[in-house]
Amino acid sequence: MRSAEIVVADGMPLVWAARLLGRPVPERVTGADLLWSLSGLAARRGWPVHLLGGPPGAAAGAASTLSRRFPGLRVSGVSAPPYGFDATAEGRARVRREVVAARPRIVFVGLGFPRQDRLADELREDLPDAWFLGCGAAIAFAAGTLPRAPEWMRRAGLEWAFRLACEPRRLTRRYLVNDLPFAARLLTTALAARAAAAR
Repeated sequence: MRSAEIVVADGMPLVWAARLLGRPVPERVTGADLLWSLSGLAARRGWPVHLLGGPPGAAAGAASTLSRRFPGLRVSGVSAPPYGFDATAEGRARVRREVVAARPRIVFVGLGFPRQDRLADELREDLPDAWFLGCGAAIAFAAGTLPRAPEWMRRAGLEWAFRLACEPRRLTRRYLVNDLPFAARLLTTALAARAAAAR
């Protein structure tokens, strides 16, 4: 994360903690939203994009959806490697060859944290002029293979609950065992810092 050029507040706990600390960020910025806005920019600038990740067929479906929405968008390639491909040097090398051969300017990497970030870091060596965006489930959202939470749930910070209801087997441990304690510690620390500053 420290090597990234840009880091955005993708989770509402980060937005809330920043407010508590008196240093608010303008808004929550998700990979799912950036997929659309950056695809629009790429279409206007003539930059080729590559979609990497998502369940089988999702990258191709997202490419089709984005191309309809943004006429002129150049999708230089799509890759939907099988789960666990990145556990072997051979699997990573195969994907690396695909992406490098496509010569994209923007690569949307939807493999989930931290897998997408590690792979993007490797790919940057071969494509130093490309931008890599870790976008989680954004490719599946764009393809329509996974529903996205309604706008009111996103604004209220409840997108995680919607996602958990849609994919309980995959997300229960991640959200309730890993993320919830982190969010609680983050907000508690921010509250304590705010209280200390007020004294």
